[in-house]
Amino acid sequence: MKFKRVFLIVLDSLGIGNGRDAAHFGDSGSDTWGHIAEKMENFSIPNLQKMGIGNFKKLKGVSPVEHPTAKFFRLNEASSGKDTMTGHWEMMGIKTEIPFVTFTETGFPKELIDELERRTGRKVIGNKSASGTAILDELGEEQIKTGAMIVYTSADSVLQIAAPEDERFFGLQELYRCCEIAREICMKPEWKVGRIIARPYVGEKAGEFKRTSNRHDLAVKPPRDTVLNALEKAGFTVFSIGKIADIFDNEGITEAEHSKSSVHGMEQCIAAAENKDFKGLCFVNLVDFDAIYGHRRDPIGYGEEIQRFDEKLGKLLSVIKEDDLVLLTADHGNDPTFSGTDHTREQVPLIAYYKGIKSGEGNEQESFGVIGASIAENFSVKMPDGLVGESILSEIIN
Repeated sequence: MKFKRVFLIVLDSLGIGNGRDAAHFGDSGSDTWGHIAEKMENFSIPNLQKMGIGNFKKLKGVSPVEHPTAKFFRLNEASSGKDTMTGHWEMMGIKTEIPFVTFTETGFPKELIDELERRTGRKVIGNKSASGTAILDELGEEQIKTGAMIVYTSADSVLQIAAPEDERFFGLQELYRCCEIAREICMKPEWKVGRIIARPYVGEKAGEFKRTSNRHDLAVKPPRDTVLNALEKAGFTVFSIGKIADIFDNEGITEAEHSKSSVHGMEQCIAAAENKDFKGLCFVNLVDFDAIYGHRRDPIGYGEEIQRFDEKLGKLLSVIKEDDLVLLTADHGNDPTFSGTDHTREQVPLIAYYKGIKSGEGNEQESFGVIGASIAENFSVKMPDGLVGESILSEIIN
């Protein structure tokens, strides 16, 4: 065991362009990180710059450094998809051959909505692809008056239900109940979305509605054991921060904390590095890059969020120990300068750091699965059957 603790941090949607099969997805020319940098007047990411991000990728305002402090890899996605679950699952060894179904253009079928209304006892309003904040301004007041459910989707494979936390109008537990029913309904192959998402909010009139941090994702269970299951069965800690536990339906997770924001998620990660004495993996998802800035096509806000991350990254790197490994990556792209609101098919970075690492760029990789395979090798854990990915641990440590 080279490293006692591995901190794997997913900067949700921060792709680096050049997806080999981007044209197949209609995403030629997308480059999340590069196009954000172009839009920023002053892009200050000193910790990532010291690690060598400007050496690895040409970024406006981020110069190369003479002696980078990290090692970089370019990862291609092997799976047939560009969504959150597909990307995270592939990191832990699952190659998704058939993409999850989406209802972006049409909304959900009448038969699905009818069954959801019958089983929950509540009328559905909405049923279209929409921004999660815009649909509250459009339908929130009607929901409060009628007690109906706001059901909507996006470019992702999701069915989202928005409702007030206030029990006078709906209530958080009632929202969770309705989402559980939706999850059962959406297990039919033709309706099998990747996630059902509870979207609670507060406020009583348009312009004042605000989503809360009590979001809850109900994901499809992974089709087979992942590296996380192997770690858990071997007695190692798998500590989830953010929506990781939801993405894997708690499979292979030994401890979990949800996050109020990406900044909060980094603070939780820093606290774990400072205070938790464990052997295993701390797996972190920072969703705000994707949910708040990528899908809403806000490159300046996205860039400012990267800067906030960079500040917290500096704190994390100052507290890690000699036998810790930090891995930074992404699960897909979401170029905020691109057309539409969908994810973008891009390569993702893998940035490896530990004290004393020899910097440089490693070989380009064919699958995100190298991440899980490398973690498994570090802990001498056998990969479950049927997984993809070859370990690059020797490249990271040499």
